[in-house]
Amino acid sequence: MKLLTKVNGNIPRTPEEKQQMIESAAKYYGEFLTALGFDWKADPHSANTPMRVSKAWINDLISGSISEEPDITAFPNDEGYTGIICQTRIPVISLCAHHNLTFHGMCHAAYIAGKEKTDAVIGLSKLNRIVDFYSRRPNIQESLTKQIHDHIDRLCVGNRGVAVVIESQHSCVKCRGIKQDSIMKTSQLSGYFWTNEVGTRQEFFALIDQSRFGA
Repeated sequence: MKLLTKVNGNIPRTPEEKQQMIESAAKYYGEFLTALGFDWKADPHSANTPMRVSKAWINDLISGSISEEPDITAFPNDEGYTGIICQTRIPVISLCAHHNLTFHGMCHAAYIAGKEKTDAVIGLSKLNRIVDFYSRRPNIQESLTKQIHDHIDRLCVGNRGVAVVIESQHSCVKCRGIKQDSIMKTSQLSGYFWTNEVGTRQEFFALIDQSRFGA
């Protein structure tokens, strides 16, 4: 089986390969628990833990690493819409590539379509699909932010700017080391959002603030 050379990469796997991965990972996770001093087979609560953990990883936590890229259709901007298209509070659940502990929070994503009717727009829910696809794999938040930004930028041909902000809490900060409940924020801006053309950056962040208070 071909291995990923970057943990935040993607190699689509067949159903047979996924099942093989589940069985192999369960075997080695059991050995991992044994190495930590747990007689997990003797405890009825833990006897099936290696298989449960393996399935959780393959089916959920790293599904973006082993699934096909979501099929997203772009449409021409027939209406000539020139404002911001923004989706806020998109759920993010990912794995810290350093500690393999989860980080979770929300993503705010926006773009400004090009003025020409031949320029592209995408369905609003497709932003959610892009976020979920890149989140479901080991990653660091900085890279995740850029991956989402670059994918939107690639799909929305002729766009005049893309903006992505992620706010999340990291279990590797909350449960180990400093053990504090803080929030990490990252952003990736381009086009009008970067140059702040006609106040687009302020408008984007205002939309985020409004979503927090239900406005």
